[in-house]
Amino acid sequence: MALLFPFWGRFMLRDPVPPPTRSSTPEAPGWRWAAAAVHLFTALGAVCALFAIHAVLDGKYEIAFVWLGIAFIIDGIDGTFARAVDVTRRLPDFSGEKLDLVVDYVTYVFVPTLALQLGGYLTGAWGGVLAGLILLSSLFHFSHLGSKADDHCFVGFPAVWNVVAFYIFAFAPPAWALSGLILLCVGLTFVPMRWMHPMRVVSFQRVNIAMCVLWAGAAIWAVAAGFPANMWVLMVLTLVAVYSVGLAVLWPLIGGDADG
Repeated sequence: MALLFPFWGRFMLRDPVPPPTRSSTPEAPGWRWAAAAVHLFTALGAVCALFAIHAVLDGKYEIAFVWLGIAFIIDGIDGTFARAVDVTRRLPDFSGEKLDLVVDYVTYVFVPTLALQLGGYLTGAWGGVLAGLILLSSLFHFSHLGSKADDHCFVGFPAVWNVVAFYIFAFAPPAWALSGLILLCVGLTFVPMRWMHPMRVVSFQRVNIAMCVLWAGAAIWAVAAGFPANMWVLMVLTLVAVYSVGLAVLWPLIGGDADG
């Protein structure tokens, strides 16, 4: 513990803002603890990934997607908390962006790929090739500095393999369709199409939120009833997928931007 104290003291106790002047007052240290709590909240996604892996190894894929869903929710709201607390200013020695990328790669890419392999969808040598393509193309997306546009859209397929894997388990497609879907998504990673962030892009935000609610309801129904999903769930999932892909294809024509 004594060895850790110098680092911890520097991390939590240093003042990240300039020394107070006559026109400024010292900031309460509680704000730095709040910023650290936001980072801890983000890091909980890694814990969810661990439990998801255990579920995958036990063959309980619905439970695995429950844990991945919790990680998905954490990732969806932690940015709001981070901006509210201003974590970058209050803890300048700690990169929440890097933390988020590490957790996202595990929960969005690695665990879903493992589930597809152990679930019998990516088997044999060809399955190994597809799994490798998922992992490598996603590393490109996560490392590419131009993967996010100024209007908060993702540039190139945003490596949401947790969603793709969920659709595969829900639809249980034949091998040829599965291969085609994965190859298409891998290829789109390198195509500068814009994929809308459903919460941060202002354009069509009300429709986006409605679609997210529909999708969440269908996803909960699917994991509660078991894979593959029933017809009504598949209809909702198809509707949301067509809407999302359609926006990506038509985005240049629509001319959407963050200002709506």
